[in-house]
Amino acid sequence: MRIKTFLIALFCLMICSLGISQSSHQVYYFTIDDNISKPALRKTEKAVKEAKEQKADYLLLELNTFGGELDAADKIRTLLLNAPMPTMVLINNNAASAGALISIACDSIYMAAGSSIGAASVVDQEGKIMPDKYQSYMRSLMRTTAEKNGRDPDIAQAMVDPDISIKGISEKGKVLTFTTEEAINNGFCEGMAEDKEEVLQKSGLSNYTITEQKLSWIDKLILFLVNPAVSGILIMCIVGGIYFELQAPGLGLPIVIAILGALLYFAPHYLEGLAQHWEILLFIIGVVLLFLEFFVIPGFGVAGVSGIVLIVGALVLTMIFNVGFHFHFDPSFDGAYEVAKNLVIVIVSMVAGFFIALWLCKKVITAQTRFGSIALNTELTADKGFVAQDMKLEHLVGREGIAATFMRPAGKIEIDGDLYDATSEYGLIDKGCPVTVVKFENAQLVVQKKNND
Repeated sequence: MRIKTFLIALFCLMICSLGISQSSHQVYYFTIDDNISKPALRKTEKAVKEAKEQKADYLLLELNTFGGELDAADKIRTLLLNAPMPTMVLINNNAASAGALISIACDSIYMAAGSSIGAASVVDQEGKIMPDKYQSYMRSLMRTTAEKNGRDPDIAQAMVDPDISIKGISEKGKVLTFTTEEAINNGFCEGMAEDKEEVLQKSGLSNYTITEQKLSWIDKLILFLVNPAVSGILIMCIVGGIYFELQAPGLGLPIVIAILGALLYFAPHYLEGLAQHWEILLFIIGVVLLFLEFFVIPGFGVAGVSGIVLIVGALVLTMIFNVGFHFHFDPSFDGAYEVAKNLVIVIVSMVAGFFIALWLCKKVITAQTRFGSIALNTELTADKGFVAQDMKLEHLVGREGIAATFMRPAGKIEIDGDLYDATSEYGLIDKGCPVTVVKFENAQLVVQKKNND
């Protein structure tokens, strides 16, 4: 009886052991195959969140990048360091600059043959090495991240600082970059692997289930719209549309383009938690002040300048990672650099949008046949029964006078004490500004600001 009981217990123990050994490990897998920026941060946030919800046992990242924004990389690093499950990275070709920081934030590093990791110095948009005050922040991040995951902090720091020399590994004057073999030999990489399956096998997992990150069309659209290059194009549409509408009120299409551009610019940033309510409010107030300046308040003064400042400020702050009312600002590096970079993007985009709109105004508003097939090109001549326009004012072409009213673009001018209806060829003209009659068409005088040169 005792033997039978013992055999039954042994059999149950074997079944339980077999069941435990056959249990499947859950692995969440995602990729970053682009510059490190807001889209890469969003993918990582989504990956960590879904891995937690699915109670995944491991988080596996396949990485291929030449670097990117340090602010985004720092946040990805923090997400990986604080992930509740072990994290692994497969470097498939490159993990340079910000990519190196992300890699050493993972618990395990695997590299495909021919890959490299390192070259983490901070550079500007032209690839030039930034001053030491910028490098010191990156050195600190690399060192502390390596220490946290049990890697040699000197090697991590040598990937940033060319002045660091490590005997047999890194020469002074050169930023350290490891090949796959060098990383393995120096204990900075767990092994060589060509795909995610090989990574999991070399990690000792024989029974696993992989869940790959799936992006919805909304996710893909948001990732596309928060790209800095796309944001720049949307800013051009906003500024160009507003300027075009101010120059030719009533057309409708320019202001529709501006509104659509603003929606596409602010909506994805708002959904991502980057744009706050007060930032959007600043933009709206800025636009209102600008329209008041043009259509209600004569001249161009405090309201117009304030409107432009608020619009620029709102566009810049929207592109910066926010925490409540205070945006992330670190004078030692991150915040100042991020503000300056986004300010340049906004200003360049606004200037480009302004000049494109100015060019379109000249081509569309002043040309007689620029509207192509939507314009009436048939000549309405007197011999066909049409009444020709009164040409008695044609003799004023070439004469000089002053704007008797604020012209937006229509108004009145004064020549030799007489008032005449006129319209500006392009742009707005302040009251009292010297003007020159450049042509007479459609029974109306057309003027330009007098060239003071």
